[in-house]
Amino acid sequence: MDVVTVIVILGMLATVWALLRGITSMVQGGEADFRQSHKLMFQRVGLQALTVLIIILALLTQFK
Repeated sequence: MDVVTVIVILGMLATVWALLRGITSMVQGGEADFRQSHKLMFQRVGLQALTVLIIILALLTQFK
């Protein structure tokens, strides 16, 4: 496994972690969900975007 593969796997795991935290917050409901829901959603979307960007850059550099 090369470094890019490890970084992509870490990005995917971080995205899943943020998703699970969001689901847990939603299940608990109440004030905790209200305070954290937007933060967790943006964190998940940001981690997904970063992971996809790394995958695209890896593919582009592989074919050069």
